[in-house]
Amino acid sequence: MTASTVRAWCVHLYTALGAVVALYTILAIESNDFRQAFGLMVFAVVIDATDGTLARAAGVQDLIPWFDGDRLEYIIDFLNYAIVPCLFLLGAELLPPMDAPWLIALPLVASAYGFGQKSAKTADYFFLGFPSYWNIIAFYLYLLKTPLWINAFLIIILSILVFVPIRFIYPSRSPRFRGQTNFLGALWGLALLVIIYRLPEPPGFLIIASLAYPAYYLCLSLWLELRRVVA
Repeated sequence: MTASTVRAWCVHLYTALGAVVALYTILAIESNDFRQAFGLMVFAVVIDATDGTLARAAGVQDLIPWFDGDRLEYIIDFLNYAIVPCLFLLGAELLPPMDAPWLIALPLVASAYGFGQKSAKTADYFFLGFPSYWNIIAFYLYLLKTPLWINAFLIIILSILVFVPIRFIYPSRSPRFRGQTNFLGALWGLALLVIIYRLPEPPGFLIIASLAYPAYYLCLSLWLELRRVVA
């Protein structure tokens, strides 16, 4: 086995570590250690945001063509962006108790559909339908302490939006505004780390300020989609 092939396998191993992170996040949720759970969720996002770049740099597809790295990534992403956040919503009691069993099924089924689409990521690097950003949703619902009925309503709406073919930015590979989006995303990530570090009493102003990036992401995605539709 050549050194290049070893490096390629190391990239796959790096991606697979996301499953280990998901397991320890679940254990943290079960222990009501939500600070640790959020920290591990951030770690999972870091892995997901960097493994593709490493794979392309290492020429993984050419060196190990018979191993499907995309399939591995989908498995890991479904764990970290659907299963884990849904467990958090239950563990942190962020949904109406009587309705939680059926409400929590909605993002899981919607995400299964989303990940199962062959066109889940378009050829020009957009997500088709609302991406499974349930970890971000769970994070802000926990921080903002929104009423449970609002949480339920939001879960329903976002689950429906998974099936609506609106295109959302794929930040690390977007053909438009990639540098700007990733720079702002890095600042947002730093803000989240400070918020998590300061749990259970994070600065309220920082929580509100951090919402600027999700708002930017949503507005830019909708603006680009509108321009595409009317062009």
